[in-house]
Amino acid sequence: MDTQLGLFDHAPAGLPRPVEGAAPTADHRELARRLPSGLRLGTSSWTFPGWVGLVYDRSVSQSVLASDGLAAYATHPLLRTVGLDRTYYRPITQQDFRELADAVPDDFRFLLKADRLLTSPLDPHSSSVREPNRLFMDAGYAAETVVGPMVEGLGAKAGPLLFQFSPMPPNLVGGASVFIERLHRFLDALPKGPLYAVELRTPGLFTREYAQVMTDTVTAHCFNVHPSMTSLHKQLSLLQPYQQPALVVRWMLHSGFAYEAAKDRYEPFDRLVDEDSDTREQITRAILDALLAERSAFVIVNNKAEGSAPLSVFRLAERVASWKGGASE
Repeated sequence: MDTQLGLFDHAPAGLPRPVEGAAPTADHRELARRLPSGLRLGTSSWTFPGWVGLVYDRSVSQSVLASDGLAAYATHPLLRTVGLDRTYYRPITQQDFRELADAVPDDFRFLLKADRLLTSPLDPHSSSVREPNRLFMDAGYAAETVVGPMVEGLGAKAGPLLFQFSPMPPNLVGGASVFIERLHRFLDALPKGPLYAVELRTPGLFTREYAQVMTDTVTAHCFNVHPSMTSLHKQLSLLQPYQQPALVVRWMLHSGFAYEAAKDRYEPFDRLVDEDSDTREQITRAILDALLAERSAFVIVNNKAEGSAPLSVFRLAERVASWKGGASE
């Protein structure tokens, strides 16, 4: 379910907001000061009532957070980016993007999911499960409906534009070689300027040829932690963080769980349940490699990675700061 759909139903101007940001601890303020400016950490959404005390100052409903939580979320010094999933299900307008931009500070950036019509070989809106999608990797549709409104509406607050390709049998797209050739043409035809990223969820499409397309088109591979995809270690072995135009990471789902099972296990997402120190360490190393190469880094964490996305972000920030401090001494 898309919990960001009520985003623009704000309270009338001049009235007190129904939710504010929780006061960050002195340790978090100091930690934010120590982190490199090129690193942006955040969560895959902001609409979770269980984050009271971590991100929000009071307990409110999910619908209130959908409409008013973003401004509160963006006051936390360690949360400098957020994933925008709403745009995966249908495009939003330039004015919608402008309202998003107005809700956050100048230094904040959004990681935006592109419309799934661009990344699904079958039409997700069709009643037939096998009907081809005529807009699959259509650069003209992307430029007009996604890229243009994003650039005009978000301006400098636009971060990576992510094309998420959900799991698919490679033969559905003519095999890995055909997919990769088409992906190259698609990325090459997009308007220049924005940072584009590609997230695969099909290991059979993750090849050296795919890596070469990322290089040729100056596109970031989104390193994603998800059971359907090849391991983060293998992704990092094939595509080095320092060779990317920017580091983009999405830490999505703990190994061995489906989304619903993880949701049931972790709600209300207010504590770390299954800590994954190995993944945290790999992401930390990738961040440091990217920053040493003067690349910016965007890391998005889902509640279903360890149990609480904000707490995962805070732990990751602590690890990056400790490594950075150790390296400089």
